[in-house]
Amino acid sequence: MTIEDVGHFSDEEKQRIIASYPKHEVEARTKGIPILGSGRIFPVEESKIVCEHRDFPSHWPRIGAMDFGWDHPFAAVELVWDRDSDTVYVNRIYRLKESTPIEHAAALRAWGGDLRWSWPRDGKRETLEGAGIALAEQYKTQGLKMLPEPAHFEDGSVSVEAGLMVMLDRMRTGKLKVFKEHLDWWQEFRLYHRKEGKVVKEGDDLLCATRYGLMMLRYAKTKSFSDRWRQPIEYPNRGLV
Repeated sequence: MTIEDVGHFSDEEKQRIIASYPKHEVEARTKGIPILGSGRIFPVEESKIVCEHRDFPSHWPRIGAMDFGWDHPFAAVELVWDRDSDTVYVNRIYRLKESTPIEHAAALRAWGGDLRWSWPRDGKRETLEGAGIALAEQYKTQGLKMLPEPAHFEDGSVSVEAGLMVMLDRMRTGKLKVFKEHLDWWQEFRLYHRKEGKVVKEGDDLLCATRYGLMMLRYAKTKSFSDRWRQPIEYPNRGLV
């Protein structure tokens, strides 16, 4: 719970409380972000990343990205790319555990039939539930446009550290933006840290999906005309058609 979730304080009282804290303690005291020092993977003020919900022009390219999971959640994000300013927005998020590819795909198809999907290397792994069919192929069978190869940089590398630095650079320069209401994404961001120099692989599902999307951003695609045509249109006195 953050201070914004507390209902018994007025907005004025919240601002007064926040102003009473030393600057270096504000995020820990008001948002529950642990003071992990060099242990935090993204030591960036949230104000540089957060943005209010907005709509995007249809000609801005988009890409979906997913991180597979069962005991830990399956996660997916949709990234929208403003090429003019080279700013990437986390437009939509999805996180759910102990559900099948059929269930996940049913939810993600609503994001758009032409959306291309980036995925990690374990997507080539076969599963018993899928009768020996690779994970990525299972999602493709369910109608998602999976990219032909797992997420990688243009030079073919797949370094996690390089991906994290891409994310950190974008955060620090204001070129990665996340909607304020994406609470699950922010929860992961606040707790993502290292222990003894190694990334703690817990509660990072949406962040991993974001990283895979950025690695394959060059394959982002604008909505097709047919996909835009299928969107509901509101007519006077008729509602959505």
